[in-house]
Amino acid sequence: MARLRRAGCVFAEDEARLLLEAATDDGALEAMVVRRVAGEPLEQVLGWALFDGLQIRVTPGVFVPRRRSELLVAAAVRALDGRREPVVVDLCCGSGALGAAVAARRPDAVLHAADVDPDAVACARLNLAPDRVHQGDLFDALPPVLRGGVDVVVVNAPYVPTDAIALMPPEARDHEHRVALDGGADGLDLHRRIATGVAPWLVPGGAVAIETSRRQADGTADALRVAGLDARVLRDEELDATVVVATHV
Repeated sequence: MARLRRAGCVFAEDEARLLLEAATDDGALEAMVVRRVAGEPLEQVLGWALFDGLQIRVTPGVFVPRRRSELLVAAAVRALDGRREPVVVDLCCGSGALGAAVAARRPDAVLHAADVDPDAVACARLNLAPDRVHQGDLFDALPPVLRGGVDVVVVNAPYVPTDAIALMPPEARDHEHRVALDGGADGLDLHRRIATGVAPWLVPGGAVAIETSRRQADGTADALRVAGLDARVLRDEELDATVVVATHV
């Protein structure tokens, strides 16, 4: 605990307890403490993150799910109201946390996930049905049979402006792959690409839910409206979370 505190871990006592519980012997504990003191995210050291009540496997380099993304899960589940056996796509899935959380709330959902990062795909296959996790660039990764049949696309695409990555906490900046963080000059490059490409994949009345920031929400919503979708912004102050939900009309 003292070593963690000296390294700047604010919740050193809680982290020490989790590491002690996870370590199989003294050697394993020492290796984990060394990794944590060096700045690696606790979740990557432990091998899991708690998200929306689920224990999600997390591997080195893969984006660690944040609690604020629970608003995105709630928004996606609300968009599924009244739909039986809906098809859900977790795009830019990272560890697959969003898809796993939606599926836990809607066990009847048929879930697919995709990411461009092979390490993220391998990690997501630990949390989701492996044969439904696809590698590739956005919609190019998805099986063509899904086209026109998706009820909800849930997205936590990178939205950090390129120049702002240097200002991120070292845990993220140095230990999560840049492809999971970099959203281009204004952070909205991926949002614009998703907005342009999502409609052909959705059923009539289907929706896309995208995590964004308070500052970027108007830009995300505008991109979806330009693409012909009906977009609205959701905000949760407690989670400090912002989501844009857009419906294919």
